[in-house]
Amino acid sequence: MAESIDETDNVELTEDDLENKSKGQLIKLAGQLRDRRNELNQMASERASERDDLNAKTREKVDEAQEHREKRDELNEQVQEHKEKRNELNAKANELFDKVDDLKADLELDEGKSIDQLEEEIEDLEFKQQTEVLSSEDERELIEKIEEKREKLSERKEKLDQGGELEELKEEAQEVRAEASQHHQKVTELADKAQEHHNEMIEAYREADDIRDEADEWHDKFVEAQEAADRHHEDFVRVQKRLRELDKEEEEEREEDRAEEREAAKEEAEEIYQKFKEGETLDTEDLMKLQKAGKL
Repeated sequence: MAESIDETDNVELTEDDLENKSKGQLIKLAGQLRDRRNELNQMASERASERDDLNAKTREKVDEAQEHREKRDELNEQVQEHKEKRNELNAKANELFDKVDDLKADLELDEGKSIDQLEEEIEDLEFKQQTEVLSSEDERELIEKIEEKREKLSERKEKLDQGGELEELKEEAQEVRAEASQHHQKVTELADKAQEHHNEMIEAYREADDIRDEADEWHDKFVEAQEAADRHHEDFVRVQKRLRELDKEEEEEREEDRAEEREAAKEEAEEIYQKFKEGETLDTEDLMKLQKAGKL
C-alpha cells in the first residue's frame, strides 16, 4: 500500500507571497510549484494505475465467482432431476414389492416348511421305516406321516410352479430398485460437486471483496495525490497571473518613463529653438537635439 503524501515536500503559497515577493522570487516559486505539481501528477497516475489493475482483478474474481454460481445452479438442477427420477422409481419399486408380498401371501409361500425341509423329513421317515423294527401300529402311523408329508410336498411344488409370475415380478421390482439406486448415487455425486462449486464461489467473492477493499484504498491515495497536484497547479496559475501583472506594471512604468523622457526632450528642444531664433550660437549637441525633435 502506498504511503501518504509527505506534506513537507509540498509548496505553500500565501496571499502575502503574491503581493510582496519580488518577481525573481515569484519566478522561483512558480518553478517549485510546477515541479511539485508534476511530481504529484505522476504519483496520482501511478496510484490510479494500481487502482485500475486491482479493479480489473476484482472483476476477474467476480466473473470467476459467477462461473462457479452458474455451474453450481446447473448441477443443482441435475440433482433435482435425478431426485425426482429416483423418487419416482422408488415409488414404482415399492408398488412392485407390495404386489410381490400380496402374491406370496396368496400362494402362502411364506407359510409352512420349505421343499428341502419336507424332502429331508420324508427321507428320514423312510429310513426309519426301513431300518427299525416297528409294530404294526407304529408302522401304520409312520406310513401315514410319510404320505401326509408327500401330499404337503406335492402341494408345495404345485404352488411353486404357479409362482413363475412371482419371480418375474420380484425381478422387475429389484431392477427398478437398482435403477433408483443409480439415480441416488448420481444425486450424491452431483450434490458434492455442486457444493464444491458453491464453496469456490464463496471464496472467489471473498477474494474479490479483499481486492476491492485494497483498490478503494489506492483510490483514496490517488484522490489525495490528485487533489494536492490540483492545488499546486492552481497556485502555479496564480503565480503566473501575478507575474503577468508585474510584467504589465513594468511595461507601463517603462512607457511612462519614455513618455516623460520624450516630454522633457521636447521642452528642452523648444528652449534651444527659442535661443536659435534669438540668434544665439548653437553647438553640435544642441543642433542634434533640435533635429531629433523635428525643429530643423
